[in-house]
Amino acid sequence: MTTPQIRAATNADQDAVRALIFSILSEYEIEPAPKTSDRDLYDLEGYYGEEMFAVLQTADGDIVGTVGIGPLGPAVCELRKMYLAPRYRGRGFGAKLLKHAIERARSAGYSSMELSTKRIMEEAIGLYLKFGFTPLEGGPVDNRCDRALTLKL
Repeated sequence: MTTPQIRAATNADQDAVRALIFSILSEYEIEPAPKTSDRDLYDLEGYYGEEMFAVLQTADGDIVGTVGIGPLGPAVCELRKMYLAPRYRGRGFGAKLLKHAIERARSAGYSSMELSTKRIMEEAIGLYLKFGFTPLEGGPVDNRCDRALTLKL
């Protein structure tokens, strides 16, 4: 098996990206929110701009991971839509996606990164903490996220 590679996403990836993300949300019993939290998945290029949303793709063309960066302010970005197919977890691919996002954020001039997540996503939270994220009180949470973290870049 060849190692999946990260590449910039395009709008042509939208159906596969939504299918992956919505299946993972279902795994955690979280409802997709196409009109609010997930509206970005219907125009990846328009929402994220060039190279700010990436997919992890197998040699066969399957999208097995996603990660995006969105602006929260002039120096602060948000880590968005970091998801990984279950069969690729625990093999370093989550770290690969997170490193990619952090590098993109730094190269874009951001000084900090924030994220919102749900406490039941323990593996992801463990990865974020390993990378140096710390709790962010009063951070950007929504009706399906109950925890916010931040990282100084």
